[in-house]
Amino acid sequence: MTSTTACREAGCTGRYEDGWCDVCGSPAPAGAASTSTGTTSTATTGSATGAARTPSSMLGTGIAAGVPTPGAAGDPDAERSTRTGRTSSTRLASAALGSARTTATGTRATRRLGTSSTRLRRARLGAGLTTVPPAPVADPLQAVMADPQVPERKRFCAACGEPVGRGREGVPARTQGFCAQCGARFDFDPRLAPGTLVGGQYEVVGCLAHGGMGWIYLARDRNVSGRWVVLKGLLNTGDADAVQAAISERQFLARVEHPLVVEIYNFVEHDGDGYTVMEFVGGRSLKELLTDRREAAGRVDPLPVDQALAYVLEVLPAFGYLHDLGLLYCDFKPDNIIQAGDALKLIDLGGVRRVDDEHSAIYGTVGYQAPEVAEVGPSVASDVYTIGRTLATLVLDFRGNTTTYVAALPPVEDTPVFARYDSFYRLLAKACAPDPSDRFATVDEMRAQVLGVLREVVAADRGAGDPPLTSAASVLFEPPTTDQVERPLAWDELPALKVDPDDAAAGWLSGVNVADPVQRLAALADSPADTVEVRLLRATTAIEAGRPEVVREAVEAVLADDPWEWRAVWTQGLAQLAAGDAVAARASFNAVYGQVPGELAPKLALAVACETSGEPFVAEQLYATCAYADANYTAPAAFGLARLRLAADDVDGALGALDLVTATRSSYPDARLLRAQVLARTRRDLPSLAAALDSVRPVQLDAAARAALRTAVLTTALDVVGTTGAVPGVTLDGAAATEDDLRTALEGALREQAALVPDRADRVALVDRANTVRRWSLW
Repeated sequence: MTSTTACREAGCTGRYEDGWCDVCGSPAPAGAASTSTGTTSTATTGSATGAARTPSSMLGTGIAAGVPTPGAAGDPDAERSTRTGRTSSTRLASAALGSARTTATGTRATRRLGTSSTRLRRARLGAGLTTVPPAPVADPLQAVMADPQVPERKRFCAACGEPVGRGREGVPARTQGFCAQCGARFDFDPRLAPGTLVGGQYEVVGCLAHGGMGWIYLARDRNVSGRWVVLKGLLNTGDADAVQAAISERQFLARVEHPLVVEIYNFVEHDGDGYTVMEFVGGRSLKELLTDRREAAGRVDPLPVDQALAYVLEVLPAFGYLHDLGLLYCDFKPDNIIQAGDALKLIDLGGVRRVDDEHSAIYGTVGYQAPEVAEVGPSVASDVYTIGRTLATLVLDFRGNTTTYVAALPPVEDTPVFARYDSFYRLLAKACAPDPSDRFATVDEMRAQVLGVLREVVAADRGAGDPPLTSAASVLFEPPTTDQVERPLAWDELPALKVDPDDAAAGWLSGVNVADPVQRLAALADSPADTVEVRLLRATTAIEAGRPEVVREAVEAVLADDPWEWRAVWTQGLAQLAAGDAVAARASFNAVYGQVPGELAPKLALAVACETSGEPFVAEQLYATCAYADANYTAPAAFGLARLRLAADDVDGALGALDLVTATRSSYPDARLLRAQVLARTRRDLPSLAAALDSVRPVQLDAAARAALRTAVLTTALDVVGTTGAVPGVTLDGAAATEDDLRTALEGALREQAALVPDRADRVALVDRANTVRRWSLW
């Protein structure tokens, strides 16, 4: 059955067809389409040792520098397979916390994004937010290497990772031999020649590439209409029993079926070696795309940030699918994503292993593998790490990723792309956190944040002259509902947290509708369960009731159970803002920003705290991000921008900010009125003053406010005419720009304003001014 439900992804205009969105490619949530699998994750996260976790204080401070890997310093381009037996606001202080780890059900964000589907769908890169150039689908024969050789600089021992097969001191390089470090045998010569028939079915055509487990071959399947397939070495050994054992062990890959994952057809044996037979995917790997760009430009030319985010956003459901099956990918890097046309495919399942496998060799690549893998083994968190490292490589294309920054990100101050896209840096910092407990709990949780960061990057790249992006629904926060023109938002005017529908007390809380905060606190004391949602509502109610001790008790209770629960820190920031401690609130909101870098609510809150605590430059950057990335946030952020820019005497900037508020917002009249007032105060030319009055003519304004504006504009206009003389052809609210006509108009405006003010003294003063300015008073 085909569903026509509108896509629920933020910013997407597509509809679900056959279980997938026809624009962004996201899977349909349960109930929106009939093809959701409803699978339950069996993956576990965190370290294999089960050690107790402690909060990390890395947020807002960057990632600690890593230690260069031995043997890599002389070869910065080397990408070695390893085999083991197991910005901006970033400079602000930040509270210490991390993201909570989950097991079977994932986080609240994960559950709301729906489950994986194996149905094919039309791929669309960029989620409808940006455009990614398609990659040509090449003839398979053109991909065959004419002279299959492994360059010396890429020859490493598969067992210990040390360089092998290198020429030195006049001794030519060898393609076969034994590692001087560990004694393991190496062989870089192809084992299969063109024309070889493998498994009685697959005719070898030639070599495609050399990987960590030997050569990869192109072949034709004689039993299935000569279709193209890829043969990849499974185990380089002459031990027939070991080959059979390896084949049996890898049979679980045959049940992997997902449109974003290369399909495994078969496992075969030939001359004592095992081979995986898989789908041939034409196109270009992301590593090849980077190489093409570098060669075309004659210098390092990484991908634009929006394009890199689009690639990762597209491929993340494949990881979610594997994790749902209890499988870990382990060796993700740009080499292992192929783009063909506008579709992506995750290839090379050679490193995939079961999440509970404690015995098989672990395959990874220096510069991408998580630092804890060698000691505690892989996990969902280590897969998240490889995704973050891959994203960093696509955007930075940095040569130090296997040496100086093998386990770290370059400093923000030395990396322009981090300085420009603060949320992008926060995304990478969380995904690549040294402590696995500080990373995203699931790839679905990460995907929600990648999508939000992509929106912000696209908005930043569009420029100040373009309108804000359309509104998008957050899975974590309600949209802002209040705008304030003359002051920052108060704590209770910031976006509210959405209630987790899976919380045990969610249903009961929906019936708590007591308006009085003291009575609401009493009602919450009778909750059927003291859950996180109950504690959070108790804390926000206590803020409203002026009970700081209750707030502190509720927040501490949540954090005692889960030190990584950022929602408690968000609530703590609200309490600090309500108490007038903007500096403390700034640290709390900054920590939340680091946890959910794709959400705008923490940025708006942090902007408010920065504006209040004397950090105008950071506040302006955050307000600008909110204003352009989501129409829901445009108005409150635009007013904040206008306040800051007016304080800095940037009149044009303030006017531009106010122009962002559209007629669909309830605060549109306030924006147009403020814009006209700014023009009246700052412009000394009659056309601008006339435009100020014209701009509010079609807007519904309070009569007293309109009269006060007319008085201000006509007073300035009369002063200008008295200095420079009349300007023919210019009229202000129907009055010609001459001294006599402006005096008459100003007199009427003053008397109109006097009739509308409630204070008698003010009314008398306005009438006196009207009498003074009238034309015959000068005679």
